[in-house]
Amino acid sequence: MKKLLLVDGSNLLFQMFYGMPSRITNKEGKPIQGILGFIGALRKIITATKPTHICVLFDGEHENPRSTLYEEYKSNRIDYSTLPLEDTPFSQLPDIYKALKHLNIPFKEIQDFETDDYIATYTKAYQTQMEIVIASWDSDYFSLINEMVKIYRYRGKSSYICDKQYLNDKLHITPDKYIFYKSLVGDSADNIKGVHKIGPVTAAKIVNSYSSIEELYKNLDTCNYHNLLKNAKEQLLLNEKLISFNTIEKLPFSITDLVYTSSLENTIDVLKKIEVY
Repeated sequence: MKKLLLVDGSNLLFQMFYGMPSRITNKEGKPIQGILGFIGALRKIITATKPTHICVLFDGEHENPRSTLYEEYKSNRIDYSTLPLEDTPFSQLPDIYKALKHLNIPFKEIQDFETDDYIATYTKAYQTQMEIVIASWDSDYFSLINEMVKIYRYRGKSSYICDKQYLNDKLHITPDKYIFYKSLVGDSADNIKGVHKIGPVTAAKIVNSYSSIEELYKNLDTCNYHNLLKNAKEQLLLNEKLISFNTIEKLPFSITDLVYTSSLENTIDVLKKIEVY
């Protein structure tokens, strides 16, 4: 069966840049731990998932459209513009792009919405035609999980798949309830505040009892958590908008552009060929 591997490139870059055991430099003293880790991890992800199609997507440097809805969105993130460029993951992006081009792996830096909007749109467009594997640690993708869609979390030999069973075991909910659930508990990574005193266990009980935020508030008088929720509807609806994916009208690659034809070269050989190592 055909299989599309969608790689959240920025997520993997940050994981590798900060997860490598030490700062690694080449003979010229140039830091290369990010690219070394990225290409090595990507090779292992490809080996594990065996895709027939592949695409790597990166977040660009542009104003986040979700910030117009909520100015505090992701405001808790590090301001990398205040750091020396060589101390940031972005310093190694040009070499990663060179490596991906050498490997003939389609990639794109997003310049309007967010990478997860593009990955979600690709997923919804092709999930009836082929299996989809999303390589990322971003939990936002949990809402996309179904029989054809799985999340691959890379962690070397401890990598694992997140599927419907994983979500049920971990959060006691189904994927279609995840956006509702996350609207209740919030997301500290994106600086989205949840409803005060509503934790994971309570949120799971609520979303398993009501189909949506609207249904919850139609029946709020009979809800056991009425006092906690009575003034939270506006916040929940805002959270739902922030967490939900935007649909991209024009994707950068057709599915035929994404056919995987590369051979898995040794990571060091790749870096040598693009004159990084």
